[in-house]
Amino acid sequence: MENIIENFFGSRLEFLESYKSGEPVVVHHPPEKFKDLMELKYLSSLESLLDSWPCEVNAYSPGIADEVNSSQVSPKQARELFSKGSGLFFDDPNRFEETLSVWLESLRQEMGFSHMTYSRSLIYAIKKGEGTSAHFDQNINFVIQISGSKKWWIAPNTSVENPMTRYTIGTEADPELDSYLDEDLPTEFPEESLEFTLNPGSVLFLPRGAWHKTEATEDALSLNFTYSAPTWIDMLQTALRGRLAMSPYWRQTADFVTDPELHTEAIAMFDTLLDQLKTDVPSWQARDILGAIEE
Repeated sequence: MENIIENFFGSRLEFLESYKSGEPVVVHHPPEKFKDLMELKYLSSLESLLDSWPCEVNAYSPGIADEVNSSQVSPKQARELFSKGSGLFFDDPNRFEETLSVWLESLRQEMGFSHMTYSRSLIYAIKKGEGTSAHFDQNINFVIQISGSKKWWIAPNTSVENPMTRYTIGTEADPELDSYLDEDLPTEFPEESLEFTLNPGSVLFLPRGAWHKTEATEDALSLNFTYSAPTWIDMLQTALRGRLAMSPYWRQTADFVTDPELHTEAIAMFDTLLDQLKTDVPSWQARDILGAIEE
């Protein structure tokens, strides 16, 4: 398959500079560029999508227009809700359409993301005048506008760098996210933002963690490829668990940890294991760990 990054953005080198600096990238192509995608039964029109979709659809509920405030409904119900203004999103159409699977996996490989990456495609249908509420994601997004037009507002995130969970303004933050915030989460969308309008054929790279919200200026259909790639924390956890699982001592039940009489026995056992780990870790090399995980 042709190089998707260059097909999207023209220059892989220039794109990677933007990617590394966490800057959004928008390129406007003629719709004909993605003719093969736009003619797929799930993307040719919303009617065709709803007529052929084989399972439940996610629909925004009244209030916050976001996946955190949504419910699963039948395609028939989704059609009715959309006519009343509810946004819809369709999970993993790559399950049913091989072409999307090829694009999804090819893009993951081109980006050099780990095999541990959770790769996902989604289709969003947004009614004219409606949109998606302000939020940030823990994943990396590539968006292709299929039909209609949609405005995007994108702003830097000064509250947290490299979030590991998503957050929508007006909802409760994940406790772990709260634990590593640099500053309080805002109650309104940041004033300093970039505004883009995506038309059929437009491609957007949305950096991980960037604030964004949308509004459709026409009934709009878009295709997202999203990647929840592992952090270095995840890499180390995977390597550490694999290493420790080889030891019958680390596999022992962690018992007596709350027992008043035997608690000191549990502490002594854990200290012994940690001392052994201290002698092992200094010899670890990143190349060896990544080789073991990605082989």
